[in-house]
Amino acid sequence: MNKYLTISVILLTGSTLFGCFRQSNTDTAENNRYAAMARETLDSMYAKYSIPGENLLRENYPSDEAYAATYLAEAPVETFNAYSYLWPYSGSFSAVNALYSATGDTACIEVLQNRILPGLEMYLDTARQPAAYASYVNTAPQSDRFYDDNVWLGIDFTDMYLATKDPKYLEKAHMIWEFIESGTDSILGGGIYWCEQKKGGKNTCSNAPGSVYALKLYEATKDKAFLDKGRELYTWTKHNLQDTTDCLYFDNINLKGEIGRAKFAYNSGQMMQSAALLFKATGDSTYLNDARGIAESAHRYFFNGGEANDSIGSFPLLNKGNVWFTAVMMRGFEELFNTDRNPQYMNDFVRNLDHAWTKSRDAETGLFNQDWSGAEIDTRKWLLTQAAMAEMYGRAATYINNTKNN
Repeated sequence: MNKYLTISVILLTGSTLFGCFRQSNTDTAENNRYAAMARETLDSMYAKYSIPGENLLRENYPSDEAYAATYLAEAPVETFNAYSYLWPYSGSFSAVNALYSATGDTACIEVLQNRILPGLEMYLDTARQPAAYASYVNTAPQSDRFYDDNVWLGIDFTDMYLATKDPKYLEKAHMIWEFIESGTDSILGGGIYWCEQKKGGKNTCSNAPGSVYALKLYEATKDKAFLDKGRELYTWTKHNLQDTTDCLYFDNINLKGEIGRAKFAYNSGQMMQSAALLFKATGDSTYLNDARGIAESAHRYFFNGGEANDSIGSFPLLNKGNVWFTAVMMRGFEELFNTDRNPQYMNDFVRNLDHAWTKSRDAETGLFNQDWSGAEIDTRKWLLTQAAMAEMYGRAATYINNTKNN
């Protein structure tokens, strides 16, 4: 794992090949192991999902002309989509951010500037104002714009600004925030809608990360208006969408006030992260207690996929499900660890990631299945699953580094 890992990428500017993910001299040996896993996963992702002569990526491997995305508000497109939708593509941004945070490797900035961001601009829609990123490329017929898709990007741009202090990232974050604010009103007492074109309800997946986004903008700008907005969105989501019996979060509320009661890992994870950030910003221990309560219940509810064993002993496996939801939940546990230094939950995450590397990763392609137990093999592997795995290995590298330095 200590070798240099590279990606061969064909840029729009020509057929130049370059090494993207070089090992950082500042990594510790253990940190290197997880950083190397992140690099290798990104290598495999770009090798299998890249399109010659393009910065964009395929949605699946192998690519399937019969595939229709089920997570969109609009009807499935009947013709074959050559490119991934925005949501899976945006996962590459989060993954490279996590690796950069772990290693400080400037090659991550090169990949971001030369590959990811030029591709991302293919989704930017400036015809509708405020400008925002649409669910599919702007060379195709106009597609829906999702508030949650844009929130995730806003968080990534803000994180990259906090890491680099490069103002162009903050400029993008401000642009996206204007769009997010356009998706709020007084119906149901506030909150952000899910989709600009389908305003039938308000979802935890737009409001919980909306709070995180605002609080990160507060950290970046020290503008108290962002702190106030982050707190407002947190309070609204807690009031409307929390299951008070276990501290976890339901998925959505429609305009009739009816609750969609599904519980997804990322929703509770984002409220956990928001609570930890609010404690960091205000010192109010109520928020820390909230974060701990969510963490305890989320650990019990989402680490319920059976038991596995390693050299230390047995540990609980994460449930099978959307791997990216798990990655976003990990962000919440990471934020809580940064706040209270309790390693229990992050240790279980790292042990799961070790298990996934040996049990759910295809050695030939370097790609991951959704089932970390190894029992089920995906015949078609989703781009976002691979980006989520790379992100989590990057976060594991940061966590190991932090535990060794404290």
